Parts: sequence; structure tokens; C-alpha cells
Amino acid sequence: MNKDKIFEILSDWNFWFKPLPETHVRKSYEEEIAKKSLAGEVIVIKGVRRSGKSTLLINEIKRLIEKGTNVKNILFVNFEDQRFRMFDEQTLLEDVKNVYLEYMKPVGDIFIMLDEVQNVRAWEQWVLKEYELSNNSLYVTGSNSHLLGAEFGTALSGRYLDIEVFPLSFKEYLDFNDIHINTKAELIHNKMTLKQHFNSYMEYGGFPKTVLLEDEALKKDTVKSYYDSILLKDIVARYKLKNYQVLNELALFLLSNNASINAYNKLKNNFSSSFDTIRDYVEYLTNSYMILSIPKFDYSLKKQIANPKKFYAIDTGFSNAVSFNVSKKIGANLENIIFLELRRRGKEIYYYKTDKGLEVDFLIENENITELIQVSATLENKETYKRELRVFNEAQKELRGKSRAILITLDDSELIEYGGSEVEIINVLEFLLQL
Repeated sequence: MNKDKIFEILSDWNFWFKPLPETHVRKSYEEEIAKKSLAGEVIVIKGVRRSGKSTLLINEIKRLIEKGTNVKNILFVNFEDQRFRMFDEQTLLEDVKNVYLEYMKPVGDIFIMLDEVQNVRAWEQWVLKEYELSNNSLYVTGSNSHLLGAEFGTALSGRYLDIEVFPLSFKEYLDFNDIHINTKAELIHNKMTLKQHFNSYMEYGGFPKTVLLEDEALKKDTVKSYYDSILLKDIVARYKLKNYQVLNELALFLLSNNASINAYNKLKNNFSSSFDTIRDYVEYLTNSYMILSIPKFDYSLKKQIANPKKFYAIDTGFSNAVSFNVSKKIGANLENIIFLELRRRGKEIYYYKTDKGLEVDFLIENENITELIQVSATLENKETYKRELRVFNEAQKELRGKSRAILITLDDSELIEYGGSEVEIINVLEFLLQL
């Protein structure tokens, strides 16, 4: 072990001898991290690559320092750094800690932050040992939902609290652009500006770096580089796949057809692959957070599992970067954005199909079915208007309940009555900004 080399890498990433960088605040995530850190459990921050997990750790470092923690008591380790590969993976975590203790000589309890820790084999065993034998605070981040898979869940059962990080919400996007809308009056006054920003948000997505870029071509190139990085680093390398072509074609298909229902058998036929291959590849894509899915609602759990899933992109920038005729995808992208917002709000989400084949975009369950949500770009067409509203009547008859009926659109908000039921038509900006 070359101690000097390890410390050289650590000093490049830590702030023992240099000032902390300027960063953007993501208030809701930072408050959640601060609150959960009080429990003394391992804090697990998970989410798609480049969604801002590392920045959240840096902002947590700032918070700790403001509370009086000596910066020398904070160890930040970025395992994306290729230089760590020259060391023995079996002892890397222990070696890193020992070098840090020897060179920095912190006094008292320390805060250990392991960024993209899934790059280290058997890391969960080391974290468990550290949790059991020390009073140190532990934070880990990862770009794979398998981070909380069976092995990790077993090793750290009851010892961790997790936080799921997404690309920027529209409200965060506006914050990054120094636009702060807190009332409906402010929304109405700034309506044209907000519409322009929303169009940009819908086309290029909410990855923090792309939001801060001004050049449109550079935005697209950056998103495409994220796509390649996820496929190659988080899937091909991790699962040692040999058939990159099928994986790439499947990812392109699901991203360009976001907000669509797809069964494994249908996908199998489309790509002339085995059922097992398609099932595994979809699982890898969802593990990496590139693709997210929701099940069809059914009172039978067995049927719910067997039914086709509905797939969404983690970010509309991904979907648009690999799609043709983006201008024709407004409805799908709008639905994708609403889905991501519902996930951020912690909703239990399903889609639903009536016996007559009418589709409810989102069914929200919280012990009981609480909301039925439709998404439509505009209701100006009379046929679209009738079709979207008819869905609520049919669904509520079958589900035998009076759930809240919400129709989210680019049109103005209004409250209407249709077929004896009250329907809330909500403008997408009001919904996203919760006004």
C-alpha cells in the first residue's frame, strides 16, 4: 500500500486545505438528509448518475461545518476516481480510513462519506463493521437501486435510512435560474417567462449540469454522454454483458416510447431475444434508474405482477436525446414529467385500464384509492375533452369509489362537473409549483 498516493487522492477530493466550492441549494433533499442523520443510522443517497448526489454530500459538509464540526473530521471519498483501481479492492476501504486517520489525526467522532460506493466489492460488509464498532457517522451514495438489493438489505437491515434523488424538479429548475415563484399572482405575472422555461425544461430535462448550460447543442451532447456512461459503466461493466447491441436498442426503444405500456413478450418479439434476456435487461435499466416503471392496478397482487408495466424515462432530456420528432412527443413528455413529480412526492403510483379499455394515466393509492390523474397537453379538441373526462366516470364506477379526479394540462385551470362528478382541471405549472 502506497500511503502517500492514497492521501494524495483523498486530499484532491476533500476540503482540508482548500475552500468548499460554490453549490446550488436543494432544500428538500438537504433537510431530509439533516433530519435522517439525527437517527444515527447509515444514510444512503441513491439515484441516477449525475443527478446531484455528490453535491448533496458537499452541502452536508457545509452544514456540518456551520454547526461547528472541524473539517478535518470529515472524510469524503469519491470511488469514481480511477486512481483507486491501483489498490487492493479487498482492503481499500480500511486502507483509506487508516491513511486518513494517520495523516489528518482527527480528534473525536468522524463523518465518513463514500461516494458511488457500488464501485467497491463487498463494501456493505465494511460499512456494517464500521457501523457496529464505531460512533462515526456514515453516508454512502450509489447510482444503482441494487445498492439496496438483497445483499445490502440483509447486511444492513434496520441500520440505514435511504433518500432517493432525482434530476431537478421544475421548481428546482427555476431556483437554479434564480426564479422564485411563491404565489399564484407571481405565476400569472410571469406566465410567459415560465412557459418558455417549461418548454426548455421539457425538452432538455433537469440534470443539474445541463440546466446551467446555455448552448442547446451542448445540452444535448451532455445528456447523450450521460446515457453512454450509464449503459457502459452501470450496466455493461457491472453485469459483464456481452450483447451491448440488444441492450442499447432496448434502452433507445423504451426511452423514445416513454409513457407507454410494454409487456416482456412484446419486447422479446421486437428484439428477437429470449424472454429471460429482455426481463434481465429491463431490470438492469431500472436498477440504473435510466428507466422507471409502474404496474397496472389490480386488487389481486398476482395479476398486478403479471400485467404489463408502463415505462418512463428518468428525465425527458434522455427521452428527447434519442427520439425523432420531439415536437410530437409533448403529451408523452408532459406525462413523464408528472410521473416524476408524483414519485418525488412519495406517491404510490399505478396505471389503470377500465373494462372498456380506457386508460387512467395514474391511480394513486394510500390504503384506499385517493386520486385518479389524467394528463393531456390540451383539451381544445372536443373529442379529446370528452375522452379524457369519460375515463373518470368509467374508472370510478369500476373502482366503486369517489376518488379525487384531476386532469393536468397546459390549458388554464378550472373546476368542472362531468357526469355527476367533480373534475379538477389543473394547469401543469400550478401543479408542479404546488400553487
